Amino acid sequence: MPDVDALSATFAALADPTRRAILARLASGETSVSKLAEPFDISLPAVSKHLKVLERAGLIARSRDAQMRPCRIEPQALKTVDDWLAEYRRLWEQRLDRLDDYLKTLQAQEKQTAKPASKSREKKSGRSKQPRS
Repeated sequence: MPDVDALSATFAALADPTRRAILARLASGETSVSKLAEPFDISLPAVSKHLKVLERAGLIARSRDAQMRPCRIEPQALKTVDDWLAEYRRLWEQRLDRLDDYLKTLQAQEKQTAKPASKSREKKSGRSKQPRS
C-alpha cells in the first residue's frame, strides 16, 4: 500500500488544473520553465510556484543545465497513484460483477414465475388465449 501522506501530496498537487496542464505538457518530454509557462496567462513566478508543488509531490524533477532549469515528469509518482486506484477499480469491478449476476438471477426467476401465472389465469377464466375472430 502506498504511503498515504505521499498520496495526499500527489492528489493535492493534481487538484489544480494548471498543474495538471503542466504535467500534460511534460508528458511529451523534458522542457524549460519558460517553455512550460508560454501557454498560461500567469506570471513566471506563479508557474514556478506550481512547479515547486509538483516537485514536492514527486511528480516532476528539475535539473540545472547552465542557465536552463529543465523539468521532466516523474512517472513513478503517477504509477503509485495508478496502483492505489487499481485496488479500488478491482473492488468495484467485483461488486458490479456480483450485482450483474444477482440481476440475471432475478430476471431468470421472474421469467419462471411469470409463465405458470399466465397459465393459471387461463385455467381460472376457462378460456385459452386464442385470437378473436
